[in-house]
Amino acid sequence: MKRIEIRDLYKKYQDFDGQTITVCGWARTIRDSKNIAFIELNDGAFKSVQIVVERGKIENYDAVARENVGTSFCVSGKVILTPNAQQPFEINCDHIEILGSCATDYPLQKKRHTVEFLRTIPTIRARGNLFNAVFRIRSVSAYAIHKFFNERNFVYVHTPIITSNDCEGAGEMFQVTTLDLDNLPMQDGKVDYSQDFFGKKVSLTVSGQLHEETITHAFGKTYTFGPTFRAENSNTSRHAAEFWMMEPEICFCDINGLMDNEEEMIKYVINYVMQQCSDEIAFLNKFVDTSLIERLQNVVSHDFVRLDYGKAIEILEKVKDRFEFPVKWGVDLQSEHERYLTEEVYKRPVFLMNYPKEIKAFYMRLNDDKKTVAAVDMLVPGIGELCGGSQREERLEVLKQRIKECGLKEEDYKWYLDTRRYGTNIHSGYGLGFERLVMYLTGISNIRDVEFFPRTVGSIQG
Repeated sequence: MKRIEIRDLYKKYQDFDGQTITVCGWARTIRDSKNIAFIELNDGAFKSVQIVVERGKIENYDAVARENVGTSFCVSGKVILTPNAQQPFEINCDHIEILGSCATDYPLQKKRHTVEFLRTIPTIRARGNLFNAVFRIRSVSAYAIHKFFNERNFVYVHTPIITSNDCEGAGEMFQVTTLDLDNLPMQDGKVDYSQDFFGKKVSLTVSGQLHEETITHAFGKTYTFGPTFRAENSNTSRHAAEFWMMEPEICFCDINGLMDNEEEMIKYVINYVMQQCSDEIAFLNKFVDTSLIERLQNVVSHDFVRLDYGKAIEILEKVKDRFEFPVKWGVDLQSEHERYLTEEVYKRPVFLMNYPKEIKAFYMRLNDDKKTVAAVDMLVPGIGELCGGSQREERLEVLKQRIKECGLKEEDYKWYLDTRRYGTNIHSGYGLGFERLVMYLTGISNIRDVEFFPRTVGSIQG
């Protein structure tokens, strides 16, 4: 069976005018008027194709007409151009085979469903227009990220998923163990992890950064892109327990060079997705977020603002009464603060940099004022923080002191400190929460709707 994919057919349908072709797919709709039936067939492309089935030409017409929405078919027929109709062409069926019937309780019988309902059927929801668009954009944006970094000579590395270190120092990690939880080995009143698989306490990673930094000192420029995990008891629309992170690390690069790379990357990905997924973006702009296209075009057409944390606090304190969360120097900004800066003050993305050291991780470079670190967050209109990064602390003794100040044990990071002993240099990196990027590209407001099988507090399917 040599078939033509519907996505390819739309690109050159005029070349097939009058030709007999074969397409396969699932029925989105089936309309029967006794002597002629119309099937809206979709094979995973965003657009569907109309199949015209005539009783006089098809022996199994009655069997086909009795099938339910969701049934898969293989259709051979002639391409007929229909320039005056809503669709530019249709296929007049010569032969149709039922590949797989669909049960009558198929949940996507109606055209429109709430996202809350669709969230309960993750195995099916991508067959509808909304999630078909979302997950294709997720795929294309992931490819665009790989394309961007490969074109700039970055090496793609796979960092460990199981780790004995907490990169962020927050302690919100999922523990991994082979010990019998009903009969734990104990020693001096504590669990004896020497009997565990790795001989010590280990967890799922919250970031590949620390491991990645070590190999970046071999290649100069690297990026990692994979799943990360955080046991944060937060049930907001922006948090999930399992999510994907894209993390570049760049040697011989300060915080300004880092921001250059971030801005170029985001604009590259947005432009690529808008070019490759124009139909999906138009659909989402119509049915999900009517400002989506305007917002994305605004990002790629303007330079990003570079704003010092202290200056941002001064701006926010002038309107502090409008915020739910208090604003003062030393606090970590909330989404409402970030969105005010990007949506009302500057009306474009903002790099917020030089945060107080007390609210940032130990590996961020201490500034000359001894109060702030060379950290930078990319804030975008509509969502707030999209990327977080920093110039890394390259000075061995300063890094040791910061580890101590953060209540961590130096011996746990000996392997990491080796990069500062063997040819240290100015280097920087950042992390992009991939799901948040997909939310921004689609206008979807809940992280559960950009993940295939979302894992959140108290909720897991599959």
